[in-house]
Amino acid sequence: MTKPLLAVAAAATLVLAGCGSGSSSSGEVRLRMIESLTSPERTKLIKTLLADFEKANPGVTVELISPPLDSADQKITQILQTKKDLDVLEVRDHTAKSFSNNGWLAELPTDQWPGWADLTELAQKKAVEVGGKAYLIPYGFYQRTLFYRTDFGMTQPPTTWQELYEAGKKMTSGDRFGYSFRGGKGGADYAVQMISAYNGEALNPEKSFYLKDKRTIFSTPEAAQALDLFVKIFKEASPPDSVSWGYPEMVQGFTSGVTGMLIQDPEVIKTVEESGVTAWSTAPIPKGPSGYAYQPVGYAGWGATSFGKHQKEALKLVQFLSESKQSIAFAKGNSLIPISKQAQSDPQFSQGAWKAYLQAQQDPKQVITIRPVDYPGWSQFLVDSDRDVQALITGKKTTAEVLKSWDAFWADQAGKVS
Repeated sequence: MTKPLLAVAAAATLVLAGCGSGSSSSGEVRLRMIESLTSPERTKLIKTLLADFEKANPGVTVELISPPLDSADQKITQILQTKKDLDVLEVRDHTAKSFSNNGWLAELPTDQWPGWADLTELAQKKAVEVGGKAYLIPYGFYQRTLFYRTDFGMTQPPTTWQELYEAGKKMTSGDRFGYSFRGGKGGADYAVQMISAYNGEALNPEKSFYLKDKRTIFSTPEAAQALDLFVKIFKEASPPDSVSWGYPEMVQGFTSGVTGMLIQDPEVIKTVEESGVTAWSTAPIPKGPSGYAYQPVGYAGWGATSFGKHQKEALKLVQFLSESKQSIAFAKGNSLIPISKQAQSDPQFSQGAWKAYLQAQQDPKQVITIRPVDYPGWSQFLVDSDRDVQALITGKKTTAEVLKSWDAFWADQAGKVS
């Protein structure tokens, strides 16, 4: 256990001691909990887990708030700003820093919780990613893999981006195409993924838009090679209308038989299984010329508010949801990479389509990076870069122009960590 976590534990112990049991005068405790990534099936699953918690903790009831997906984070922020009547909340990788900076999140005493030892190394690392303190316990991870259809004539998946391009070009004929390209919102993330891979060992995984020599990843000849290939994959191996595809369209392209390859998160596994497609498999994402692949891992988790009236019970709920039985059930229900070490021996996560994720985790050249979300320009870059990718694939901007702009932006951001 690291020194910061010991300090966290001591602080939390004082808080809990000061709050007592958090019970009302009637002896009943009502916790209020809010989720962010809402969907009907997910909410139903969470309510089942909460019912188990209530059964194990007589006298405690949990009210679950499930705002519409599109406005959920805004709703959570509004409630946090008022500091009223909220105990447990869903914290996402891109909200953890702002929520903690505003003092809204309690620090979780992990060393007093036996379940901490059952968490995977990745789960423990991400739990304390913000300031070295556990403001959340992740409930699972989103990490990309390559989906490919074996009925398109592919027997061995591509291991590099060049191979993906070549295989995709061979598949492309008539109304069939090789690759589900993402040209709409979020498309720039795929360009960055390729650029990262082409920079290879020179990239700094802890500051993933920068090299170890402090230059940006967009400043190199390798970046130009990657972005040129990115455009070729679109023009020669992808459907023309994928110029505007986002997540739903690229997945639909794969399941409907329009495209033979797709790179996406594990939640797609369930979608493909339910689509009726049987001739398909998965593999780790392609690498660059020097044998490296880089990608961030998306995550969210459960946290407790710093101002809640029922700190002891809130902490108990977060820990309950994060224990192996409950966390594995949640990961299965939502097609997430699980946080429990015990899940690695579960057939669902060690065989079939999930096997590619374990293979990637065991490959030292399949590297997980940290997004530069701490930089003040991060949100703006997400908007600008998607716009630039649109201009690039439609011929309105050149590779050189896009890279020059991205390099200048991130060179300016250097040293501006918020």
